[in-house]
Amino acid sequence: MSVISLLLQTLGGRFATELGIDLKAGPKARQKWWLAAILFGARISGALAARTYQVFASQGVIGPAAIRAQGWDRLVALLDAGGYARYDFKTATKLLTAMENLEQDYQGDLEQLHAAAQDAKDLEARLMRLAPGIGSTTVEIFLRELRGIWVKAEPRLSPLAGEAARNLGLVPDTPAAKSALEALKKRWAAESLAGYDFPDLEAALVRLGRDYCRKPKGPPCPLAPYCRRSPCPRRLST
Repeated sequence: MSVISLLLQTLGGRFATELGIDLKAGPKARQKWWLAAILFGARISGALAARTYQVFASQGVIGPAAIRAQGWDRLVALLDAGGYARYDFKTATKLLTAMENLEQDYQGDLEQLHAAAQDAKDLEARLMRLAPGIGSTTVEIFLRELRGIWVKAEPRLSPLAGEAARNLGLVPDTPAAKSALEALKKRWAAESLAGYDFPDLEAALVRLGRDYCRKPKGPPCPLAPYCRRSPCPRRLST
């Protein structure tokens, strides 16, 4: 089994898919992922962010109109129900502002925002301008899973994904994120796996970097036999 096959089959693909969101299904799916990306963008565990998203989804609080209709107090209550208490006040304000500006400037339609953007950098800037506190991390989380769906979705390679890719020998040992991204795309083109696409590979590498490469302690890494890092701190016992 190739390292890419093992990576995807062990760690999974897009975070959106894990939440039950099919980003290719249309604009409503992208709106769901935008909400989730805002939640994932805070310094909070991925598990808590995912749980909080599911609280919102279970109540049908997804799009701009539904989120604004809740009001600040109700949004805080939903965030707390998901375990988002540390950032509940700040995130409630951020959500209200972002959805208000999305409605005001783009009729509540992320597709219009994408169409209005001149290029990839302008797209990122427009998303960040929706509300104070929406920074590059949130925008990169959102856009990396839209590569190949939105033509202007071309964020940088996540540092976590870049580190994991270097450790696995999928890209050269270079600090240049742009060249690493291009090298990884070429590797994927040569070794793509049926049922997955490039954003799935990026997401799996983010998980590997987050849960193993950046954490020296914990269970053995399932990709350790392929790791070029010496010594690999999470190598499987032999």
